Amino acid sequence: MDDLLVPYGIGEDAVAGLELGEGWPQRWSASWRTPGADLVCSISELAHVPVQVTRPARRFTWRQNQRHRPGLKFVQATARMHGFESLEERRLLLAVDFTMAGQLQAVLSQPVRLRFFNQRGQRLEHTPDFLVLDASRVGWLVDVRPAALIEGDDRLRFAAASYASAAAGWRYTVVTRWRSEVMTGLDLLSARRRPMADPLGLMEPLRAQLEERPRQLGELVDASRVPAMARSLLLHDLWLRRLAVDLARPLGDASWIYPVGSVLGAGA
Repeated sequence: MDDLLVPYGIGEDAVAGLELGEGWPQRWSASWRTPGADLVCSISELAHVPVQVTRPARRFTWRQNQRHRPGLKFVQATARMHGFESLEERRLLLAVDFTMAGQLQAVLSQPVRLRFFNQRGQRLEHTPDFLVLDASRVGWLVDVRPAALIEGDDRLRFAAASYASAAAGWRYTVVTRWRSEVMTGLDLLSARRRPMADPLGLMEPLRAQLEERPRQLGELVDASRVPAMARSLLLHDLWLRRLAVDLARPLGDASWIYPVGSVLGAGA
């Protein structure tokens, strides 16, 4: 995921606005919604909550004239629909589905309400956009916000979420934008993400060619006895990350395809 994002840095001035005196993880708290009642814990206990039984901390709303675009997106890795509040959040779900194939345990939308204190002793709140859990239950807390929409209060809340994540042993990321061409490439690959069979055995000779050296997508397609089917199977393998491609470049017939583990760019 780090290779697909343009990094966002949380400045020291935002961190300086937080109350981080001795014992702050016990003073800060997290509130989870469950079917029975709200569950409140300290930040120091954040990683021990059975998050799979929780519900979104904030409800999704649909109304006329709203400025954002909410909806539901199917994530293949979890075989479930997941809520999003904007098209940018929808793109994040697509990237998570791609990068964490085979490693994703859960994706929680609007997972938890964090309560923290600033330097003036005021208690503030923040609800991150997503909590992603991998197969080993290591968490990744994510906020999605275009850089142009980030204001001073947002930066303080992002800093608080970063410290809360670190206290829980989780990662934290603010997604402001993607590298050029990444989302165009992922949209194309996701069209071939559903299970596919290879009854004609087209992929075995193509993989053998790639073991010799990286090759361009168009070259591999033309080398197959059924080019149209080979193209679909190659894109399917790229989605499953059985093969590798540089998504920072436009995805097309000129794209270099590599065996997984190769150094990208070696064939160009």
